Amino acid sequence: MIRYDQALERLLAHARRLPGESRSPVDAMGRALARDVISPMDLPSFDHAAMDGYALCAREPLAAGSEHAVAGSQAAGDAARESLGSACEIMTGARLPVGLDAVIAVERTQLLAHAGDGTPARIRLLDTLAAGYNVRYAGSDVAKGAVVAVAGTRIEPALVMLLAALGVTSVEVVRQPRVAIIGTGKELLADPTQPLADEQIHHSNGPYLRAAFGAAGAKVLSCETLDDTASHYREAVRRARDAGADLIVSTGAVSMGRYDFVPEALQALGAELLFHKVAMRPGKPVLAATLGDDTLVLALPGTPMAVAVGFRFFAEPVLRAWAGQGREPMLHAVLDTPQQPKPGLRHFLRAKLTQDAEGRLHADVLSRQQPFRIQPFAEANAWVALAEDVGDCAPGMLVEIASLHAGQALSVGSTTATNK
Repeated sequence: MIRYDQALERLLAHARRLPGESRSPVDAMGRALARDVISPMDLPSFDHAAMDGYALCAREPLAAGSEHAVAGSQAAGDAARESLGSACEIMTGARLPVGLDAVIAVERTQLLAHAGDGTPARIRLLDTLAAGYNVRYAGSDVAKGAVVAVAGTRIEPALVMLLAALGVTSVEVVRQPRVAIIGTGKELLADPTQPLADEQIHHSNGPYLRAAFGAAGAKVLSCETLDDTASHYREAVRRARDAGADLIVSTGAVSMGRYDFVPEALQALGAELLFHKVAMRPGKPVLAATLGDDTLVLALPGTPMAVAVGFRFFAEPVLRAWAGQGREPMLHAVLDTPQQPKPGLRHFLRAKLTQDAEGRLHADVLSRQQPFRIQPFAEANAWVALAEDVGDCAPGMLVEIASLHAGQALSVGSTTATNK
């Protein structure tokens, strides 16, 4: 049995970044960039007015009370024009006429006269005006050639907006990880529309893993439910590998009981064992292996919270590594509920977060932490991780916390913090 950090290191050593593919930014939502995006242009692409008003030449500051003739008008979308040495009426977003370098807001002027067509003809400034006032300069948001987003960045709506503004129509993103899910246990009923027999339970691990991997951006190739037969398991693993799965996740049959056939079945398939049993709770019997073509196998115990912990703290770090993203930083919170963890084991506990008046996060570890209980997981909004050698934990000490799922906002009542 090895420590959690050692097990994770062994697993991540076999999780190289997946190859890239081209997608439009909108179609690439949620995916990670495979290479840096370089800006093809200045943004803004020209000097323009930040508000409605009048454009003037203010190389030498113009005094409040000075009067200026107005010639012409410039609206957003109008072609470039030469100034005639006088002020120009201008609208927000409109290109500055050549020779003019400042804009005064319309409400900071007094209109003195109209032209025959009703347009402004003469104004008085109510404020001093200097060059650059209320001007958005070309490249002041993004300069041409600048790195807009680095490889590994997850594409979110804000980045889509920026790429659209830059006219970027295609980005290279990491290929979606392909995952196959295998649930074992003759007691499992996979079809929830069918009535349960006395000896059966609804299969919850499969739907959970499908939802969790899907939310994490992976492509789920299959989700099978098998009986407790080693030959059926081997056949399912072969099918998943032949379908191109990068990761095969199975639940159940991985401990030391008479029906726990997964270790021997994987050995018969020629898998290379990375680890079996980790000093952690829940999920101690977890197993990881590789098949000869770089397919990873993660075999989890069948207890629901062992599956949830295995996904969050083993599968999701692999997904991040495949996306070219770094290790996920842990956040910290003040522990509100005392804990007496078993020495030598890393504990992953479901918790609720709150925030005090000073902005500090507080973690309230939920009762009923038994790994078969699902409702506390649905009620929680974070994990508390207690290290193997932490000892007794008194209220007030700082503990590591993580969101329920990586990349997800860490919910704290009406406030949020985010794991990036």
